[in-house]
Amino acid sequence: MKDLSRRKFLQKSSLSAAALVTANTLKGDVSDMSNDRSTQSKYMGGFAAPKLPNIRIAVIGVGARGPEHLKFAAGLPGTEIVAISDLYEDLVKKWAEEIRKIGKGQRHKNIATYHGDENRWRTMLTEVKPDMVFIATNWSNHAPMAIEAMNQGAHAFVEVPLALTLAEMWEIVDTSERTQKHCMMMENVNYGREELMYLNMCRQGVIGELLHGEAAYIHDLRFQMEEQDRGTGSWRTHQYAQRNGNLYPTHGLGPVAQYMSIGRTQDTFNTLVSYSTPAMGRQNYAKKNYPADHKWNQLKYAGGDMNTSIIKTNMGRTIMIQWDETSPRPYTRLNLIQGTLGCLADYPPRIALEGGVEGVNTDAHSWAQGDELVKIYEKYDHPLYKRMNALAKDSGHGGMDGILDFRIIECLQQGLPMDQNVYEGCLWSAVGPLSEKSVVAGGTPQSFPDFTRGNWKTTPPLEIIS
Repeated sequence: MKDLSRRKFLQKSSLSAAALVTANTLKGDVSDMSNDRSTQSKYMGGFAAPKLPNIRIAVIGVGARGPEHLKFAAGLPGTEIVAISDLYEDLVKKWAEEIRKIGKGQRHKNIATYHGDENRWRTMLTEVKPDMVFIATNWSNHAPMAIEAMNQGAHAFVEVPLALTLAEMWEIVDTSERTQKHCMMMENVNYGREELMYLNMCRQGVIGELLHGEAAYIHDLRFQMEEQDRGTGSWRTHQYAQRNGNLYPTHGLGPVAQYMSIGRTQDTFNTLVSYSTPAMGRQNYAKKNYPADHKWNQLKYAGGDMNTSIIKTNMGRTIMIQWDETSPRPYTRLNLIQGTLGCLADYPPRIALEGGVEGVNTDAHSWAQGDELVKIYEKYDHPLYKRMNALAKDSGHGGMDGILDFRIIECLQQGLPMDQNVYEGCLWSAVGPLSEKSVVAGGTPQSFPDFTRGNWKTTPPLEIIS
């Protein structure tokens, strides 16, 4: 599902009309939608679905991210891949054959395949009726597919961001509450080694009371513009051209929000201000690398090369979030959390503590890093990382993809709440549209919706899972 430009999608898809209405709705203020929850609905903050010892899995989108989830989940006990859907027949056939090999011709032998039309995923949901669906398509499809999957009786697991508009996020929340189905945004970075360790250290009070966080997704992805007919660049380039804000906030923000227990008892996001630099990098890249009449040179790139947003929480804590997929600089997610007793940071991993890090220094005026952190890892590595590292280390993104997929399957099979609930996925994703609104308004603060309708105050923080 990788080759849909926004214009083509709007022209061809029956659900695009609804998506367009949703986009228009964003012109009004939908941050204070009704606090009423229908009598048929139930708050999903600590929701645990009935146990599914054997899980029938479908995947929509096997271009870039989908195959990672498909391969790892297929190798776990108690799973059966029952359907694969994508626009492209060659991708569907390739991955159906690969997964049959994983099942040794038995466990995954009856894989239904759907391709050739952008609405075939709908047919798949009604014909196959899977227990859960991995959704790894272009951003515009995330919300409609997740909503329909839940309406068809499946738990929905969605690549980031969860949705593009606040109205879509509210519809996701209402659908999840009504159908009693999980809708989890698959923020894989929350399962990185340092992110898990820092969460463990925060929970143990190592850096005291938490004050401030810094999060980012700074990743030069201009090379994706070479994917012109299909692939990520074919649709993502249009997002850069049409939108101005932080389009991809959750990789950096998710871990910091979990450190602070945002949306879970202690605190939640209150307001956001956002500013973007001029938009120069994509236009310059297009002029340098493509003919004057090339389609990339026909776009007017509205999105600033760097966006910086600041969130103020209810407790008065602050989080800086940056996004830049254009500028020539090394990759970073920042991943910094500051407390009253010290600071944990990343890229490279480094730690400063009041009174110093034992055996390294005696104050917080210099970082402990590199080999100096060996004892820190030994003492504070997250128990989930210790349990899963050997199994997941060869999966995508240094093992974090495998731990994510393992936890999804484990929670479904054992009837446990998900590590990330539907409200967190919406709250973290809300930075996208709110930053766009703030940029247009010259940095005017924008209020976050309370997708929990007040229930965050009684939702326990994420436990340190062993």
